[in-house]
Order: sequence, then C-alpha cells, then structure tokens
Amino acid sequence: MSNGELLPGAPNMCGRLRRCLVIPPEAVGWGPGAPWRELGYFHPPAPEAASREHRALSTLLEEAGVELVGPSAATPPAGVTPDAVYCHDASLAAPGGVVLMSMGKPARSPEPAWHGELYRSLGIPVRGAVRPPALAEGGDLVWLDERTLLAGEGYRTNAAGIVALGELLGPGVEVIPAPLPHGDGPDACLHLMSLISVLDRRTIVADPRFLAVATVALLVDRGFTLIPIVEEERKTMAANVLSLGDRRLIALAENPRTNERLRRAGFDVRAFHGGEICHNGSGGPTCLTRPLVRDVA
Repeated sequence: MSNGELLPGAPNMCGRLRRCLVIPPEAVGWGPGAPWRELGYFHPPAPEAASREHRALSTLLEEAGVELVGPSAATPPAGVTPDAVYCHDASLAAPGGVVLMSMGKPARSPEPAWHGELYRSLGIPVRGAVRPPALAEGGDLVWLDERTLLAGEGYRTNAAGIVALGELLGPGVEVIPAPLPHGDGPDACLHLMSLISVLDRRTIVADPRFLAVATVALLVDRGFTLIPIVEEERKTMAANVLSLGDRRLIALAENPRTNERLRRAGFDVRAFHGGEICHNGSGGPTCLTRPLVRDVA
C-alpha cells in the first residue's frame, strides 16, 4: 500500500480493515498498584491475563491482514491510566486525518493529547480537537455511512460535543444525536457502541431494549436489519463486535449464543476470551481498537 492508503480516508465501520491502533495493557500500567476502584473496575488488574487476552486479539487482527500500530515507549505518559488500553475512545478517524476527543471520564483526560503525539509520530494528520466543556468519546460515535455519524448523547458525550464534532467534520458530514439511557449512572461506562455495532452496510447487532425509540426508527428507516443480542449476554458486551470487513467479525467468546446468531446470519465470527482485558474494565473488541484505515465498504 502507498502512504496515502495508510491515512484515514472516507470513514466507515465495516469496510476491510487495513490499519489499526492498539495499545497493549503493559504499555499503560495494567498491573499491581494501578488504580482500579476509581476507574470502575471490578477487581485489581491482572497483568498476565490481560496481556494474554490482548495478544489473542492482536493475533486475530494480524491474521486478517491488519497492520497494527501503537506506542513504542515502555511506560505511559504521566496521568495515563489502564483505561488507555481502550484506545477507541480518545480519537476519531475522519476524512484526511483524526479528530482528538474530549473525555467525559475525567481520569481519561490525558489520553487525547497522547493520541495526538502517536499520530504525529506516524505521519497521520490531526484535523482538530474537541475542547472542554464540550465532551465526546469515540465509543459513542458510529459511522452509518461515509457522510453520517451517529453520536450517542449521554454522560460521556454531551450536546456541546456533538455540535463541536459537526463543526470539525464540516458540512459534508451529518452528525445525528442518539439519546442514551441512564443505565447504571454516570460512573458506569455506557457508550453507544455498548448497544450497537455495524457489521456490514445493512446489518447491525444491537441491544434494542436499551436503545431509544428514535434511534431504532432511524436505523430501520435507513435500511438496516437489527440482529438482537441474547439478553443474558448483555453484561458480557454481546453487542460490542468489531467488523473486519467482508462479513468477518471479532467478538467475545463469552457470548456464544449471540455469536451463533451472527453466524446464522452469514457472518464469520472469530472469538477471543476477554474475562480480564474486556470485562474487568467494561470494554469490548471495538473499545480495544482504533481503526484508522478501512476500504470503502
């Protein structure tokens, strides 16, 4: 691929994935002594399990032909917490570069600037940044197509952040608010991508019980078929699924019944176990990746 093909182009969520940012847990201090209660984790971070599970995810990505990029430093910048492993949230791939976010979780506020440094070191342009008090996190942002960005409005992304995104992305992109439920409250992680993942141009896996009526109506009106998760697998993030393109998916092995629904719908589901790296910090396969370059779907 030429250098131009390694830069963000027309954005989507389901074209063949070519280049992706991943941040290993050992690069962000996932281990003894790391904060965890204040981050909302369920138990102290277990570094060996986290590294093993993250390597399994990285292997699935590499086997699919994805170029992985990430930090070279062995230690994270000051203030960066283990949450930085969920690298989807601090930036957004957009036409011609990336947009840095403004984190709704205060403990994650150093991450966007670090992403900016990483991208500049890779020769990836930074188009701009959302600035406080506007808030926006990547886990709330879903490209329905190259010109339509669905933005979950809740505790992590606010109305001002959605307006700021519209201004940064310009008139060629429509940013549509999608109201999010209260869930377990502001201290819990409930992103839009906890509830929906785009699988291909016409298919979304979804947790419809937690979606607003207006959001479901919008998706149906735009021609999407919604595959509902098995509700007993909600807590293990069954709706958080990464599309590799060409009807190939990466999902969590802890959700076998939802994964079987996806297979019956004609998708090739590749699963890995995420009991530590995903469930402890409440982040799934999409959270652990920041797709940078995809083919047009």
